[in-house]
Amino acid sequence: MFYPLQVEEVSKTTSDCTVVEFRVTENLREKFKFIQGQYLTLKTEINGEEVRRSYSLCSSPLDGEWKVAIKKIEDGKFSTFANDVLRAGDTLDVMPPNGRFYKEVEPNSKKNYIAFAAGSGITPILSIIKTHLTAEPDCSFKLFYVNRTATSVILKEEVEALKNQYLNRFEIFYFLTREERHAPLFNGRIDEKKLEKIFKLLVDVNEVDDCFVCGPEEMIFCVRDFLLEKGMDKKHIKFELFNTGTGKKNQKAVTSSNTGEQGVCEVTLQEGGKTFNFNLPKGGNNILDAALNASADLPFACKGGVCCTCRAKLVEGQVEMKVNYALEEDEVEAGYILTCQAIPLTDKVVVDFDA
Repeated sequence: MFYPLQVEEVSKTTSDCTVVEFRVTENLREKFKFIQGQYLTLKTEINGEEVRRSYSLCSSPLDGEWKVAIKKIEDGKFSTFANDVLRAGDTLDVMPPNGRFYKEVEPNSKKNYIAFAAGSGITPILSIIKTHLTAEPDCSFKLFYVNRTATSVILKEEVEALKNQYLNRFEIFYFLTREERHAPLFNGRIDEKKLEKIFKLLVDVNEVDDCFVCGPEEMIFCVRDFLLEKGMDKKHIKFELFNTGTGKKNQKAVTSSNTGEQGVCEVTLQEGGKTFNFNLPKGGNNILDAALNASADLPFACKGGVCCTCRAKLVEGQVEMKVNYALEEDEVEAGYILTCQAIPLTDKVVVDFDA
């Protein structure tokens, strides 16, 4: 469900990235409580078309502020609108915070955290770092942050302020891809060779308790696979994808035996205590898009298998998910699916959004 929120302030962090702060009135504060690393889904109408996008909160829940940083991307409808048109005093429809990119705060812990961020991937990472450093007085953080140039570093002032506040517990290592730095290690993107040097010179992988990664798909899976190979338990590696790119390492095509199957699937959706029925060719479109085309009103945000907003439980029938970046293994085993990626394979499918 969306709520109208007024924009409190719009400010630039770089020439192509805008920080938007929302005014959350007292009657909505409980509903908009968030955990570090979570995101907001924003909705507005642009040139007569409804557009919604999800952006991570870069503020800490300890600050009582709701801020998102929106980087302008080429042909990006919402990001262009936010950077060029949106002003303080405007109103946007906003869904309450959501997301699973976080670890619970443990005030008495002495954990050593590391984080890898690239570009706008710093937004949830900043929220996470600030929250843990504040609420866990004995923890430490090392941040490895990749940008194109020194002038394109998003939220640099906020990151540097945090470093100055926690000099003995927070270290930052900047990497630039389009500008030379004196030390070769800090030139270019994060790859396996660079990770070998990082974990040889700057951090001992055996002393890391948890790792957070946010940025391009290629970097995320490079870091994840490297740490898994070094023996880190996957439950201690948290990552957030802003988009899935074109490679889609974890994507699978619906099996050929199913795509050629003839017939129609009868789909029944249960959401908000109501039932919605429609037909969909087996092995055809995903359940969410087909339902929206049939005028159903369902929760969704990214449509990329990333955000989990469209999560529902498969009550009857079989589906195949093309992408799953959001659901844990135990959730899949329990029957939960991402409807934006679920292709029906049987004559009947029943999906419950309320489960």
